[in-house]
Amino acid sequence: MAQQQKSHLFYQSRRRKPVLDQARGIYMWDVDGKRYLDGSSGAMVCNIGHSNENVLAAMRLQMEKSTFGYRLHFETEASEKLAAKTASLTPEGLDKVFFVSGGSEAVESAMKLARQYAVATGQSGRWKVISRAPSYHGCTLGALAITSYDPLTEPFEPMMPAMPKIPAPRAYLDGLDPDDEATGLHYANMLEEKIIEEGPDTVLAFMVEPVGGASTGALVPPKGYMERVQEICRQYGVLLILDEVMTGAGRTGKFLAGEHWNLAPDIIVMSKGFAAGYVPLGAMAAHDRVVEPVLDAGGFQHGFTYAGNPLACAAGLAVLDEIERQGLVANAERMGTLLKSRLEDLMQRYPVIGDVRGKGLLTAFEFVSDRHTMAPLPASLAAHDRFVSIAYENGLIVYSRRTRGGYEGDHILVCPPMIVNENQVEEIIEMLDLSLKQFMGEVHAALPQSA
Repeated sequence: MAQQQKSHLFYQSRRRKPVLDQARGIYMWDVDGKRYLDGSSGAMVCNIGHSNENVLAAMRLQMEKSTFGYRLHFETEASEKLAAKTASLTPEGLDKVFFVSGGSEAVESAMKLARQYAVATGQSGRWKVISRAPSYHGCTLGALAITSYDPLTEPFEPMMPAMPKIPAPRAYLDGLDPDDEATGLHYANMLEEKIIEEGPDTVLAFMVEPVGGASTGALVPPKGYMERVQEICRQYGVLLILDEVMTGAGRTGKFLAGEHWNLAPDIIVMSKGFAAGYVPLGAMAAHDRVVEPVLDAGGFQHGFTYAGNPLACAAGLAVLDEIERQGLVANAERMGTLLKSRLEDLMQRYPVIGDVRGKGLLTAFEFVSDRHTMAPLPASLAAHDRFVSIAYENGLIVYSRRTRGGYEGDHILVCPPMIVNENQVEEIIEMLDLSLKQFMGEVHAALPQSA
């Protein structure tokens, strides 16, 4: 890595990375000319790959017209077109769209809209948002209140209202069959129990990722789970909010992951792949029955300076057009099936992999020290971080988190851009194989009775 000047930036740590020079398709290059395969689409963001010329052209065209128009001063063609397009891609009735700059803002917006809806409809006692443990819904204080990932939430607990949680449906850790509908009902009914425990008249909404993101590593719900969750929400008048920040815009093989279960939520939040990394952009899509009472009561008391920014919306519209033009949702399903199969092949060769899971091009594998007990690797190994570093040295970018609340358990997310082809999937597997060989050497050295 070339000698780097002192940086005035700070993020999570002092760790430095190479300087990015350029990115094309699924590949990226640093200033030294080293090539990296973007096997995680950044942070599951770059769904259509890097430097798509059609998106860049749409951004240039919008820049020549205007780069900013405040929503209280003007309507813009770009935001209206993107809103109409978004509404056409969401379930029937979700006709109202509110634009934001990212996933945390989208989640905050959904929680505040839900609350204002309750107040506007004479249900002011409803304020609790139930979510799952573990889960991740964003880094702002409101979003953290419904997040369950200890390293991120514990420092800020005195600053946040405690929100109720139910266990995520991690059947593979509990020794249950995810294909048995009884398993799905077992976990879903925990929602009903929690609603009753909290008091149905106090529960506002249930926020859930249809397919788990970073905190649970591409966790696919057991059979019957999502359908029963929706039924419970309707029974108790609880709003169902789908967090599609990571799963939306085609990544799971449907435009929205909720489509796999024919869900009809009250609110959906999207970001990440929605603008595919070209601009900061996200969206909240809400049902008319939620929005209209709020507007009738005086309006949505919420907003961001860059909501509906015309340049961001022009880019977002071009991204959605590219997803359709290239058939990327269908490609995500095809390539995801291949990728998951090839990850399962690696699992057969590396006993340290205890589970492979996912849907479409949102896939993950989890490290264990013992497949029979599903015991995690020793936390002191920081296996999730070490494996990512090994893969990075080998030119492959993947993403990781700790599966079991944030302090132990390790999973690796493999989520390449939706433009990936068969040859590139094989390239990813080859690079994972090489990295796993190196990783296993270290694990064996650290564990007297290693997997």
